[in-house]
Amino acid sequence: MKKRYTPLILLIAVILSIFIGRTLLAHSHNAPRLFDLFSSLTTLGALLVLAQGYRRLRPFDWLMALGLGALVGAGMLFATLFSPYPFLGIIRDANGQAFVRGLFTFLAALGGLVVLRQGGPVPFPAANGQWRKSGGGILLGLAVGLPLAVINVVALQFTQGQAIQRQSPLAALLDALQPGIVEEVIYRFALWGLLWLVLRNSLPEGAPWLAGLLATLVHTFAHLDALLAQSPLTALGMGLAMFVLWGLPLFFLARRRGLESAIAFHWIQDMARFAAGF
Repeated sequence: MKKRYTPLILLIAVILSIFIGRTLLAHSHNAPRLFDLFSSLTTLGALLVLAQGYRRLRPFDWLMALGLGALVGAGMLFATLFSPYPFLGIIRDANGQAFVRGLFTFLAALGGLVVLRQGGPVPFPAANGQWRKSGGGILLGLAVGLPLAVINVVALQFTQGQAIQRQSPLAALLDALQPGIVEEVIYRFALWGLLWLVLRNSLPEGAPWLAGLLATLVHTFAHLDALLAQSPLTALGMGLAMFVLWGLPLFFLARRRGLESAIAFHWIQDMARFAAGF
């Protein structure tokens, strides 16, 4: 029985060590952001999976991954409302950000697709040519996400003490694709899939859900790296609230309706906040 849970315990220990180590380091050094650390590790894992299983990919898989990467890279060049933190504190300009974000999306998508072709936990209907299912998932993601997007804007007004400042709806619509696509491809598709690969043999029935919950928790708390260093208990409470309100819907949408549904949910959250000036 203990051996069954050993991979899960090791995964949790590694994830916690990254969070705790980075938080402690931030008190005395310029520590990399948690998003940069986990995105880099996930992309590296996706690259390893790709090197081992690229033969599983279909021609359309390559086109789909390339399209997502190109969309992110090109969109970053023209972004006006979305301004990412310097990657690893080094890459600051739009060209460098466009290259890194596009490349990470491309590689993470390929790694996720390799996992998908092995029966992975997150469907991607569009990659299988299931356009009706893909469209339905997108519509559901938008429907579920809209009321929570309103709540998010209200919460941001309260926590930041800032009134709504209307921004260009078109710019908000386009720029929201950046976090919507990049974060969902890396965390909801690639990371979830990689964690599932680790757990599928020891916990075959629980692996899809356990891997998904771990990936969602990582994604949620990675938003709070500054607060974790300043006030860990506050960050813990806020992170759990964010996990319940915004993490779990993404978890269920991705698992039940596919990657596109999670992207749509995430997109409308950021579109609303960008349009409101946050």
